[in-house]
Amino acid sequence: MYFVGIGGIGMSALARYFNFRNVNIFGYDKNRSNLCLDLESENININYSDNIDLIPSEVKENKKETLVIYTPAIPKINQQFSYFKYNRYKILKRAELLAKVTEEHFTIAVAGTHGKTTTSSILAHILYNSDVDCTAFLGGICSNYNSNLLLGSTNSLVVVEADEFDRSFLTLSPDIAVITSIALDHLDIYKNKENLKIAFAEFINNIKSGGTLFLEESIDTTIIERDDISVLKYSTSTITDVSSKNIFIEDEIMHFDVLFKDEIVTDFKLKMGGEYNVSNALAAITISKKLNVSNDNIVKSINSFEGIERRFETHISNNEVVFIDDYAHHPEEVEKSILAVRNMYSDREITVIFQPHLYSRTKDFMEEFATSLSLSDKLILLEIYAARECKIEGVTSDILLQKCKVKDKKLCTKKEVLSLIEKNEVDVLLTLGAGDISTIIKPLKDKLL
Repeated sequence: MYFVGIGGIGMSALARYFNFRNVNIFGYDKNRSNLCLDLESENININYSDNIDLIPSEVKENKKETLVIYTPAIPKINQQFSYFKYNRYKILKRAELLAKVTEEHFTIAVAGTHGKTTTSSILAHILYNSDVDCTAFLGGICSNYNSNLLLGSTNSLVVVEADEFDRSFLTLSPDIAVITSIALDHLDIYKNKENLKIAFAEFINNIKSGGTLFLEESIDTTIIERDDISVLKYSTSTITDVSSKNIFIEDEIMHFDVLFKDEIVTDFKLKMGGEYNVSNALAAITISKKLNVSNDNIVKSINSFEGIERRFETHISNNEVVFIDDYAHHPEEVEKSILAVRNMYSDREITVIFQPHLYSRTKDFMEEFATSLSLSDKLILLEIYAARECKIEGVTSDILLQKCKVKDKKLCTKKEVLSLIEKNEVDVLLTLGAGDISTIIKPLKDKLL
């Protein structure tokens, strides 16, 4: 197999999965990231220049036996990908390969515009920690295992993230599905909220007959057009099939109880801030209960869950300084993340460093981003991370900054940001964004310690 864009979080998990299954794996990525270094340590051959001469001879000489996997994030002008198309290799999208992996397994698919990675990681941890035979493809590095892949047997059930970007989740036909949220996003794909809802309705239609859909209670149920599946709702705010109660914060830990229809289970302790993360945990708890995991194992697993890299990850926490990093890149996520920090540290000053992700998303949600970011006390805005996109004229971080109602606000490059952060001037620091802001997390931590 040859992976074009092997360093992506989803691509790397698949590459590792097949490598463990003794398939010869090769790949290309433009950045030699930590994920790529991990793959190299597992004897996977990776090249880092978009040059067809670097494609290994084994791949060129075994065209019929080679399957090429690519991510939609790869630009159309990529020379290696063009080589494979021109020479008519068998090519699959990442989502198509993931669907093939799940075909012969009992599959749990976690969908939603927010919360997929956290929900699937908590669920995988509960199952793995309860001796349930489970393989999980995760969209983040789960701290308990320092991995984005959990491996079970060849007959294990499979937990996957069902990504709505590029309609990827429509390749899956799960036995169990969960939808955590449906918020307007990916307007470059869907154009409007109605088309997004139609796609989620199609995802629901792909659930196997007799299967189960777990739905966050606030989601519009008119998208469900099935009478041959079970539907269970969960909520952190209202009483429904499964609800959380008695939520409070103590020592930076979210405490809560869970009310099922016929019983209450108490003493849950989640080491991730924010009621929205309690909701993600609640989805995982509800599915685990459906799979007959014992209450004791569910409680122990939630309480031992150590979190996920870049998902409300606390790097420093003391009386002098707090440093939390989060992947939030949509205005709703930004708002929830800032408010979660505000609730945990209500009497402290919050400095936010935000890197906008994609010109199109910044353009589509300019006003909403400004409103969310204005919840901070101090704001440092980085330049827009383009990812797969070209610049859009008239869409800049400077325009966004001017719209933010924060008195103390600055615009700077990623290289300049370290010089702006002085240890004695930061109380609570929150870094947000889905781009390469991740590369400054360790330097920031080192400076603040």
